[in-house]
Amino acid sequence: MDTLNQLILFGGMLFVISILASTLSPRMGMPLLLVFLIIGMLAGEDGLGGIRYNDVQSAYFLATLALAVILFDGGLRTDRHNFRVGLRPALLLATVGVVGTAALTGAFAAWILGIGWVEGLLIGAIVGSTDAAAVFSVLNMQGLALKTRVGATLEIESGLNDPMAIFLTIILVEFMVSQQSGFDALMLGQFVWQMGLGAGIGLLGGRILAYGVARLALSPGLYPLLALFGGISIFGLAAVLQASGFLAVYLAGLVVGNRLSRGLYNIQRFHDGIAWLAQISLFLMLGLLVSPRELMLYAPSAVLVGLFLILVGRPVAVWLCLMPFQFAWREKLFISWVGLRGAVPIVLAMFPWLAGFENWPFFFNIAFFIVLVSLVMQGWTVSPLARWLKLDVPTTSSRVQRVELGVPGQVGYEFVGYKLAEGSPALRSPTDKLPLPAGASLLCVLREDQPLSLKESHTLEPGDHVYLLASATDLPALDKLLVGVDEPDRLSAQAFFGEFVVTPRAKLADLGMLYGFEVPEEMANWSIARYIYSQYRQPVVGDRVRLGDVEFVVLDMRDSKLTQVSLKLHR
Repeated sequence: MDTLNQLILFGGMLFVISILASTLSPRMGMPLLLVFLIIGMLAGEDGLGGIRYNDVQSAYFLATLALAVILFDGGLRTDRHNFRVGLRPALLLATVGVVGTAALTGAFAAWILGIGWVEGLLIGAIVGSTDAAAVFSVLNMQGLALKTRVGATLEIESGLNDPMAIFLTIILVEFMVSQQSGFDALMLGQFVWQMGLGAGIGLLGGRILAYGVARLALSPGLYPLLALFGGISIFGLAAVLQASGFLAVYLAGLVVGNRLSRGLYNIQRFHDGIAWLAQISLFLMLGLLVSPRELMLYAPSAVLVGLFLILVGRPVAVWLCLMPFQFAWREKLFISWVGLRGAVPIVLAMFPWLAGFENWPFFFNIAFFIVLVSLVMQGWTVSPLARWLKLDVPTTSSRVQRVELGVPGQVGYEFVGYKLAEGSPALRSPTDKLPLPAGASLLCVLREDQPLSLKESHTLEPGDHVYLLASATDLPALDKLLVGVDEPDRLSAQAFFGEFVVTPRAKLADLGMLYGFEVPEEMANWSIARYIYSQYRQPVVGDRVRLGDVEFVVLDMRDSKLTQVSLKLHR
């Protein structure tokens, strides 16, 4: 009993230390995954904690469960509009890109390490998938928002590329076990079965789960649990049928997140905490699993392979995959660099261990060290690179308190709370003259923990807490009115978007006469929208095209349609 109590105490302290250490990430630009890994290694057998943990079976089970939870949460937060923008390039990166990265890296590993081609390709397959979730945690903590085309592509790629890496790893492990000398048609059939059935189970299961969450009459606290264990059940069903559980659970989350109109925010808020718990548990466990002393023996080999992967393998695959799409060189460069490696390569490196290979430490330690190299090199440079390439756009703040009224399936309103900061557009405004959306009502203003009477007019001041009754559709307008966003000068609204807002239907010739710029004769009757669509098949907010001294910047998109354009003069 004493031993059990000590384990509970030590486990709780380990999680508390990990959560508190996460405050280092925004200050140092350090990816949180690296923080958790380091804490796990310090608590391991070669560290201060001295914990010896080498049970690969339990580690694989816990890692698989944690990844399922993380992917389901990622699907819940993927907007279907972003999915339309980034699906095709992300799908190519998640399939052909993973194969290309694995092939190039595997060939280099076989040559530089002097091992067989199957062993080299196995290393390439293990480290072939990316973990963009780590990238977005760094970007969000530093207040960066990426252009939709780039952000959506990275986000969807990270959710879809794991099945391909898992399939390649399993095939190559089977090669080594059975001593095969080539591929056959059965392997292709196996791939089609895994991907096709996994996608089908995910889409159908997501629809059923969303219907159940919306229709069943449950206690409000049970809806997030229903969504969570429904997602895990979908993963398990796909895995039992030898399909891709990771693809199924990601697509199920995507369907649930885009079919629920009410109650989704509470479900997402619950899953945010569960996903953090899964990530902390996963990386602490992976840190415990490795021996730093043994890891350093493989460091020189892993550094060479890791540098090739980061500087050659991933970039070549990305540039080839994105050739059919209208990505600027800046966007291709950023996507190439943001091939951050995370938990999946370490989990895949357990496969040779599970298969009983005598040289499993070679694959496991090589993969683990490559992940460390990736987190250090790429994780620390993501934010500076996004700013240098000018791929960040003005952020839309989500710093609101929300309490949904009702349960999923009901149509209603929300209580929404804001704390006014310096720079808020609403400061110095009288409470009775706030230009609120038609569907929003001011309920209360707290100043120094005391409510102000709404029967009298008060001037809003920094630090005031403003509470309103509003619908979800009013939140963007309320954000714009009440939240002050601290942006650099380059990302101020006027500096980024320009001086004037114009309709996309405006004729180029008319604008040329008005603002004094030349329009080619063949474009005289073109609208701004036609000109932008001639440059971008799927424009996103922040895309810009130039015509002489004038630059048109996409200001707003609704349902994949261009609704507002700003005009910026360069003279």
